[in-house]
Amino acid sequence: MSADTDTAPAAVAGPARRTASPWVLMYHSVAEFTDPAEDPYGITVTPCALEAQLLWLRSRKLRAVSVGELLRARAAGRARGLVGLTFDDGYTDFLTRALPLLRRYDCTATLFVLPGRLGVDNVWDPLGPRKPLLTAEGIREVAAAGQEIGSHGLLHQDLTAAPDDVLQQELRGSRELLREITGTLPEGFCHPYGYVDARVARATRDAGYGYACAITPGRLTGPHALPRTHVSQADGAGRLRVKQLRHQLRELRRVVLP
Repeated sequence: MSADTDTAPAAVAGPARRTASPWVLMYHSVAEFTDPAEDPYGITVTPCALEAQLLWLRSRKLRAVSVGELLRARAAGRARGLVGLTFDDGYTDFLTRALPLLRRYDCTATLFVLPGRLGVDNVWDPLGPRKPLLTAEGIREVAAAGQEIGSHGLLHQDLTAAPDDVLQQELRGSRELLREITGTLPEGFCHPYGYVDARVARATRDAGYGYACAITPGRLTGPHALPRTHVSQADGAGRLRVKQLRHQLRELRRVVLP
């Protein structure tokens, strides 16, 4: 820091100004399936559907990027035409099915992984189906491909119901484990199940994360509780446009209304 900066008078703090949250899309698994019973939680899209959705973004002159890249672009005033893209849980199929499509269409994404469940499966989904999770080597391969790695906690627990010691381990412990795996501290966190309250949002910020994703955090919406739009197998061009407009309207109301 320069001497001029050290001696410059502090800016007078004004009232906090609300800003619209960026549009961030939420995916989980990319895999082939034919029967809805194979996807009871609605977390899977086929590679064909994902490709069509990326092409729809392109037709709207939008490009999908990782949340970290999106937030940096916003801070620099260069976010026009960018949409955030996230994949939760760290399924192996991100590497085999999603990544080739992201490369084909010049997109990046944030993959939120669980370093406490490396190489196992989604045991937290009792109805199944069982989906394998990435190993440490798989996570490194994703990072080497230019995708952002974020933390989804250690074990996919509801952190709003966790005691303070468990909350800290899920936040700080998972962050340190990911540094051991990738060599870099993750900037982003994803609240398991999308659940977040004021205590968890504060703890996420205090653990050193620059941002965190939720789903519909309501009045908590902010850098550590970013809303996201769930994208499903059923989302063609018309449904995606409706979801885009719904996001824009919600953010307009949030910014304008007291």
